[in-house]
Amino acid sequence: MLTTSPFCPEDPAHVDGLAALFAASDCRCYCRYWHFPGDKNAWLERCYVDAGRNEAELREAAARGSDEAAGVVALHDGKLVGWAKVAPSAAVKKFYEQRYYRGLPVLQGRPSPGVHAVGCLLVHPEHRGQRVAHALVREAVALARRQGATALEAFPRRTEGRVSDEEHWMGPEGAFLEAGFQAVEPSPPYPVYRIDLR
Repeated sequence: MLTTSPFCPEDPAHVDGLAALFAASDCRCYCRYWHFPGDKNAWLERCYVDAGRNEAELREAAARGSDEAAGVVALHDGKLVGWAKVAPSAAVKKFYEQRYYRGLPVLQGRPSPGVHAVGCLLVHPEHRGQRVAHALVREAVALARRQGATALEAFPRRTEGRVSDEEHWMGPEGAFLEAGFQAVEPSPPYPVYRIDLR
């Protein structure tokens, strides 16, 4: 049975399960890119030479209760099989500075109080294609609403043809559409979606 909930940093099963999810997915970032101060080359070196540091930083952020480790999880029969980073826009400021998004009129004023963002989404390889991502997006909306966010923004990738599971790291577009998000910047390959929570 699949269930979703906010990520609980006080729960070792959540913290250890999240680290195991990244390892099982061969995803060496451990959701640290948006908080990494170096450039892309330095980041690639970190991931391939010292991925353990990324895991340690994720665990440290969780222990502090930091927005850097905020999000929602999906569990299947108690095993953590999905994760979506959901954080105030100020916690993922680097995201809005990416060349695809900086300067977009619809994103002017970011980071902005009250606006939260889905920073990434990951589903265990054995559980892909089972609507886990859709459940995570619904939980993300519920979490942002409970936290008093006025809006939640998402940035799924859009390309012609089939996108591999690994390329859905910002979440599949269909999951956001199903949850009520609207395209406020529809241009491919990097559209911007938003749901008003007021």
